[in-house]
Amino acid sequence: MNLRGIVAVSGRPGLFKLVGQNKAGYVLEGLDAQKVKIVANISNTKLASLEDITIYGEDDDLKLVDVFANIAALNTEVPTAKADAAALRTLFLEVAPTHDQEKVYASDMKKIVTWYHLLKDLPLFTEETPGAAEAVEAGKTEEKADKKVKATPKPSNAKAPSKTAQPAKKASMTSKKGV
Repeated sequence: MNLRGIVAVSGRPGLFKLVGQNKAGYVLEGLDAQKVKIVANISNTKLASLEDITIYGEDDDLKLVDVFANIAALNTEVPTAKADAAALRTLFLEVAPTHDQEKVYASDMKKIVTWYHLLKDLPLFTEETPGAAEAVEAGKTEEKADKKVKATPKPSNAKAPSKTAQPAKKASMTSKKGV
């Protein structure tokens, strides 16, 4: 699931795609049917990338991407955000069984379900994350490099350069014209 560049803007409903940036702020395009373009001011608007959002868990925080993947894997119909809180609780017990039930409110669940319904029909929802395959390959090459190259230890008799070891400054010669 490729959620790179998808952000939630504080004070605005829905999700936005980050199109660019200028001096005034970020240029965003709405993901809903209206395709509204806005410029979000850098100084007073908070943006939250969906890749970075986590949900409170009992032991560790749960990534939103993993919760979306679990919701997509369900064979049952996902309730809408207008469903009652009990239906949303049962959904979250299925898709995120280790979420902290005291810290995750019904309003948070409604927001996540709304975001899921916005994203499920988009092609980026089924795309592979571009950095995931590269990160796995980069990890393998780092392991090989660690095995091949060992850091050479510094000899114990090595001294740090001192101030007296610096080259002498050139003496300035004054001209004696007219003498």
